[in-house]
Amino acid sequence: MASALTVAAGCGQSVSSEKAAEAAPTAGTETGATKTAAAHTHDGWWCSEHGVPEEVCGQCNSKLAADFQKKGDWCQQHDRPDSQCFACHPELEAKFAAQHEAKLGTKPPKPTM
Repeated sequence: MASALTVAAGCGQSVSSEKAAEAAPTAGTETGATKTAAAHTHDGWWCSEHGVPEEVCGQCNSKLAADFQKKGDWCQQHDRPDSQCFACHPELEAKFAAQHEAKLGTKPPKPTM
């Protein structure tokens, strides 16, 4: 848990993929924030990988992940906030997509993870 709290680089912050990989922010396992942090730059409004606004992406931001876990909002099976787990709660994908459409006037890209 200490490693999850020491690195706050993630969604909403621009980091190079090399530095993101070195920082290795994880929410629990390597399938979570570690791989995601190196996959995109986090400098836009929308997290294309996870289908949520960058500022709330609990898979990319280790500080947010820790906060979600403290609140009991965590899907252990899919290593992400339960309130952002489209596998367990498919209706949530439509909720976040509606936010994208309201702000940008277009449908969001399909989440890759």
